[in-house]
Amino acid sequence: MRYRQYPLLLLTVADVRLILVMGPTAAGKTALALALAQHFQTEIVSADSRQVFRELPIGTAQPSAEELQRIPHHFIADRSVEHPFSAADFSREARQRIADLAVRYSTLIVCGGSGMYLQALVEGLDAMPDVPPEVRGDIAHQYQKRGLSWLQDEVKIHDPEYFAVVDTQNPQRLMRALELVLGTGQRMSQLRAGKGDKLPYPVLKIGLDLPRPELYARIDARVEAMIEQGLEHEARAVFPFRERNALQTVGYQEWFDFFDGTSTRMEVAAKIKQHTRQYAKRQLTWFRRDTGIKWFHPGEISAIIAWVERQFADGHISN
Repeated sequence: MRYRQYPLLLLTVADVRLILVMGPTAAGKTALALALAQHFQTEIVSADSRQVFRELPIGTAQPSAEELQRIPHHFIADRSVEHPFSAADFSREARQRIADLAVRYSTLIVCGGSGMYLQALVEGLDAMPDVPPEVRGDIAHQYQKRGLSWLQDEVKIHDPEYFAVVDTQNPQRLMRALELVLGTGQRMSQLRAGKGDKLPYPVLKIGLDLPRPELYARIDARVEAMIEQGLEHEARAVFPFRERNALQTVGYQEWFDFFDGTSTRMEVAAKIKQHTRQYAKRQLTWFRRDTGIKWFHPGEISAIIAWVERQFADGHISN
């Protein structure tokens, strides 16, 4: 049953609070976001860089139809992989969506594991310098000639701090980082410092984490479930768009290798699990740098809600 709607309230910026739910993949962010939205009778803004694409419901673990019916979500399956969608795009659109929602809700939930998207939303983005086109072209040529491993090695050498947190299976992000350092002398790790315009709302940050064996077991179980639900068919349907940035991600690249004949079917699941575990480690590395995050085990939903209520009551929430 959907929650009870309240009359339209006209609120000021100071009246609106954001609860950010973040953490590694498969940690239970969706379940917590739903519980918080139900408790505070509000809506959820997704900050996931892949759940936004309508063609990828299985491989990105989009909320189910029942969950979407129960609590309104934003930025879930609302555009195609054919259209690029960057952290800057998300920041701009999500800020406008939050402003629209803020006139009727005193609390909003933002949920996602994409650290760059969350940072772009809350902190804003630094302006990226222009890269000479010949530098961009040379890097693209070298990538096509030498492959992903070459690109990974180059970024690790030139910007090790960014390499520690970036999705190393995403060649578009790696090429962008290499373009910046070789074309401008500036590192992505420095440029994403978040010196843009901050979001004008108080923010409370909740992180989910659990012991590694437990997290990895959840990842493995999720991958198996995705395969049973038809991930191969989903990947085959978007195979013609494989060069799009939206598909430079775990869960699809492994199937593309199989379709190309460079990997066996038996290897696909193992590779997806391995790459997802690696991605989860990078997510945690990113989030651990933020000392403003309060960490919980995903099974502590009641305790999390009680803690949020105390923070609100005590006024322990700020921009």
